[in-house]
Amino acid sequence: MKSKKTSVIVLLAILFLVSILHVVDNFFSANVDKGILSVSHLLLSLSFIYFAIMRRNLTTWILISMVIGALIGHEFPVVGQNMRVLSQVFLKLIKTIIAPILFSTLVVGIAGHSNLRQVGRMGWKSIVYFEIVTTFALFIGLIAINISKAGVGIQMPPDIHETLPEVQQQTWQDIILHIFPENIARSIYHAEVLPIVVFSVLFGIGLAMVDEKKKRPMLEFCESLAETMFKFTNIIMYFAPVGVGAAIAYTVGHMGLGILVNLAQLLMTLYVALILFILLVLLPVALIAKVPIVNFLKAVLEPMSIAFATTSSESALPKAMQAMERLGVPRKIVAFVIPTGYSFNLDGTTLYLSLASIFVAQAAGIHMDIPTQLFLVFTLMLTSKGVAGVPRASLVILLATAAQFNLPTWPILIILGIDELMDMARTATNVLGNCLASCVVARWEGEFEPRDPTIPLESELRQPQSA
Repeated sequence: MKSKKTSVIVLLAILFLVSILHVVDNFFSANVDKGILSVSHLLLSLSFIYFAIMRRNLTTWILISMVIGALIGHEFPVVGQNMRVLSQVFLKLIKTIIAPILFSTLVVGIAGHSNLRQVGRMGWKSIVYFEIVTTFALFIGLIAINISKAGVGIQMPPDIHETLPEVQQQTWQDIILHIFPENIARSIYHAEVLPIVVFSVLFGIGLAMVDEKKKRPMLEFCESLAETMFKFTNIIMYFAPVGVGAAIAYTVGHMGLGILVNLAQLLMTLYVALILFILLVLLPVALIAKVPIVNFLKAVLEPMSIAFATTSSESALPKAMQAMERLGVPRKIVAFVIPTGYSFNLDGTTLYLSLASIFVAQAAGIHMDIPTQLFLVFTLMLTSKGVAGVPRASLVILLATAAQFNLPTWPILIILGIDELMDMARTATNVLGNCLASCVVARWEGEFEPRDPTIPLESELRQPQSA
């Protein structure tokens, strides 16, 4: 106990010292030697590592690895950029989990209970909830950018060399067709969450209709697969601090901290809008649904941290599902609502899209009246569905929207400079919103039994019998 207190005191003392040095260096005439700053960063990193070892908590390790990654990226930009491979390894490992964990949990949840009416109820309740919440997100983004006017006065840079991804115009027919799997193997290969969910739901319904003798072997297989994949998730999570730290190191090393000064108004507009959305929409929803706020925050902190650092919702999916199950949401509801929300309930992304679209118009000097902006919001309600849970996916939607409303693309290139920092916030908000959605639907179904998420489930405590 004493050693833990000592580690906290030492960490705070070094953190205070480093802060004083940076304040003196940036805001006073005295210039602090760069070598002294580097040594202070090294001491801070070592104290963070020692603190993490003493805590022995995965969430703490992840949060501290983000700080250390930022310091590495700042002090050694080249090293930080080369560390990207470690974050990519982590993302690849996570992607291997998604398809089998979705398939197994959904099949067990549907066929294991043989309550097909509940599947239908969860479906329409989830869709109604998703549409209402994302509509609020779109309007908050719209109001925020109209108040801040972050795009007004921005001049087109004389030399823009960056390229934007190719965009294929999507009709509403294409959006609907994307929901249904043409080839399940292809959907698994491309990590397309929604087609996998649709296939798994239909498979589970079909299995529920089979007689008990023939259903049991497949059901037992899926139950075993689900438990195995959750154990697999726990193993991969030991690598999470390394992957998350490497992702932050790459971001800071690639972009530098100076990017925060440029386009700060746009960045602050997004972060403030997301905070307002959480306080004005998600918090009241949580209170109405009687979700225990403190325990909920404990449960979502880890998956949100992973999503924030990697800018990928998919990377947080297995941990988010596990965290909500620990909170007291039944696995069958978690397995249905959270993956579905990854395509229909991207709160942070939809807010960003409405905000960024108006920013593009403001930067280009194009006036959009209220009816046009409302039509833009309606368009984004459709085009934002099915956004892939991978980094930069929303840029494709933004480009498509800009093309539809005859907006220039050069402001999007300006956004691209800070998009990674914006992606961090909106991705973390996506995970938060989907986790809350599973609690709300579980409450509607009368199956939400809140518990302490720090206590492992009985299934997690079961160890294999030794020979």
